Amino acid sequence: MDRLRQAIVTGRFASGDRLVERSLCDQLGVSRSVVREAIRYLEAEGPVETLPRSGPVVATLDWPRARQIYDIRRLLEAEAAAACAAAADPVVEARLRAALDGMQLAKGSGRPDGLLAATTSFYEVIFTAAGHEVAWEIVQRLNGRISRLRAITLASTDRSISGHAHMQRICAAICNRDPAAAAAAVHAHLKDAAEIARASLEAPQ
Repeated sequence: MDRLRQAIVTGRFASGDRLVERSLCDQLGVSRSVVREAIRYLEAEGPVETLPRSGPVVATLDWPRARQIYDIRRLLEAEAAAACAAAADPVVEARLRAALDGMQLAKGSGRPDGLLAATTSFYEVIFTAAGHEVAWEIVQRLNGRISRLRAITLASTDRSISGHAHMQRICAAICNRDPAAAAAAVHAHLKDAAEIARASLEAPQ
């Protein structure tokens, strides 16, 4: 499942591409039952949809859908960051800084999948430390769509503030025990990311 998700996130399979079981078995080196299970899971997660005449295909990712994802993230992540800042202690601070270091190492490795995983770990620390486990479950259900958008924004070089710099600001606000600043840092980060995603998704193909 992770290999198929990664192939979609990195653009190996583009929006609208049919996901043919036999071909996927050959490409991924797994059995048909594994492919079927992965498709079912990713359909529930969002990056795959089943069309009446085509069967399973990579779901279309356009700006109207992406905007909804960013709206949901803005609500959930800002609240989680504020709550995390209010509850932060030295242990939470150490975990958050370690996750941030992991993102930097993953970025240096040049592996997009590693950077996406490290970014997810950073947010998991925030949500769990905040006690927002249900909200984190919702975010996880959107993971496939969020990862596709992250792959777009992480690949962008046309931004005044890097994604990692935004994460540093979120981390600093939480470690300073400043809920308002933590929420504001999340809003600034997602505003920047949404603008990049919109420009990419609305650009002529």
